[in-house]
Amino acid sequence: MTAIPFTRLTLVEWRKQLDTRAGLWLLISIALITAAVLAVMAFIGEGATSFEALYFGTSTPIGLLLPVVGILAATSEWSQRTGLITFTLEPRRTRVGLAKLVAALGSGIAFFAVAVALAAVFHLAVVAFTDARAAWEISAGALWGGLLLTVIYMAQGVAFGALIQNTAGAIVAFFALPTSFSLVGSLVGGLRDVMPWIDLGTATEPLLFDAGAMTGEQWAHVATSSAIWLLLPLTLGLIRIARSEIKSA
Repeated sequence: MTAIPFTRLTLVEWRKQLDTRAGLWLLISIALITAAVLAVMAFIGEGATSFEALYFGTSTPIGLLLPVVGILAATSEWSQRTGLITFTLEPRRTRVGLAKLVAALGSGIAFFAVAVALAAVFHLAVVAFTDARAAWEISAGALWGGLLLTVIYMAQGVAFGALIQNTAGAIVAFFALPTSFSLVGSLVGGLRDVMPWIDLGTATEPLLFDAGAMTGEQWAHVATSSAIWLLLPLTLGLIRIARSEIKSA
C-alpha cells in the first residue's frame, strides 16, 4: 500500500475544518465578532482610530475563540465517529495528529491575516467618515508577535483536543485550567515572581505589543511556559492518539 503523502493528509484535515457546520460557522462567527469589536472601537464614544489600536483590538476575539477551531480539528475523529475510517486509511496515527496540527496552524495564520485586513478596512472607514487622520504606524514586532501568539494558542487548542479527545471537555479545560492557574498565582504572593516562567498568559503578553523589544529573559518565559501548557499536552495527546482504542460507534 502506497503511503499517503503528508501534504495530502494536511489538506484533508484542513478541509474537515470547513466541511462541518460547527467549524465553518465558528470561523464565520469569529470574523463577525471581530468586525463588531472593531466597529465599537472605531465609532462608539471617542473611538480608537489608529490602525495600531484597531489591530490590538482583534487580539481578544482571536485569543478567546480561534483556539476552539483547533480543538474541533483535534477531536473530530471522536466527536464525529470517523476515527475507524481515518486510521484504517492511515494506520500511522501520529501522522494524522501532526496533520491536524499543521492544518490548524494554517487556519490560524490565515485568520490572523483576515483580522489584520479587517483592522485596515475599519481604519480606512474611520478616516473616510470621520475627521480622524490616517495613522498606519505600527511596529513590525507587534505584527509578527501577534502572529506568533496566534500560532501558540492555536497549537495549544489542538494539544488540549488531542489529549482529552472530547470537544466539550477540551473546551472547558482549555479555558478553565489556565485561568484558574493564573488566578491562584495572582493570589499567592510567593508565586508572583515565578508566574512568568510557568503561566502562558503572563509570559506571552509582551508578544502582542512588541516582540522585537522583548529581552532574552522574556523569551525564556515564553519557552518554559509553552513547554508546560503546549508541548507537554501535545506530546501526551499524540501518544494517546497513537494508543487509544478506536470505536466505530
